[in-house]
Amino acid sequence: MISRIIKLKTSIPYCAILIGLVCSIWSNSVVAQEKWKLADDDGWLKIYTRPMINSKIKSIKVECTLEASASQLVAAIVDIKTCGEWVYSSKKNIMIKQISPLDLIYYSEVTVPWPVENRDYVVHIMVEQDPKTKAITINSPCIPGYVEEKPNIVRISKSVAKWTIVPMEKNQLRVEYLLEVDPLGSIPPWLINLFATKGPSETFKKLRTHVKKDIYKKTSYPSIVN
Repeated sequence: MISRIIKLKTSIPYCAILIGLVCSIWSNSVVAQEKWKLADDDGWLKIYTRPMINSKIKSIKVECTLEASASQLVAAIVDIKTCGEWVYSSKKNIMIKQISPLDLIYYSEVTVPWPVENRDYVVHIMVEQDPKTKAITINSPCIPGYVEEKPNIVRISKSVAKWTIVPMEKNQLRVEYLLEVDPLGSIPPWLINLFATKGPSETFKKLRTHVKKDIYKKTSYPSIVN
């Protein structure tokens, strides 16, 4: 029987996962989490946070609407060479392995204000599209190996990040982005607050413009139905 879920191995610029790099921490517990609290509301863009269990660090949820097709948004996200144009604090993004247009492994470094050391990571993202609803789900775990750890840069090894992209009216998308990541090391409270709201806000505002480039409008994928 043909699966009802179309699975695509891919990698979106995982730099997007580090939108709230120092605002989230890994947790294996799934019980009794607090409700999401609205941290910023710009009408089309809403940012929520909630503490992780037994941690002062916060996880992040972003909800927004974007004017684009599903393929258009995916094309913008997987365009690794330009993710520094829209992702907050993105410093370096290097393709490691391109298996197919939607199957990528790459390395990224994120700039973090002094006195905290920069973070880096290697990621491989998985994308699924429901053939009935056309909703696209993008799960993006960090993966080990490929790039040696570097002095004075902290390697991110544990993360949970998920995009949910739902087509609405013609050329309109409802987008949800969830992030939980262990930034490792000691993070000062002022930096937690900075990345919890400013990082997601600036990233998605820039993405809103970035996705409208002609090159993305002209992109299509056989495995993605708009």
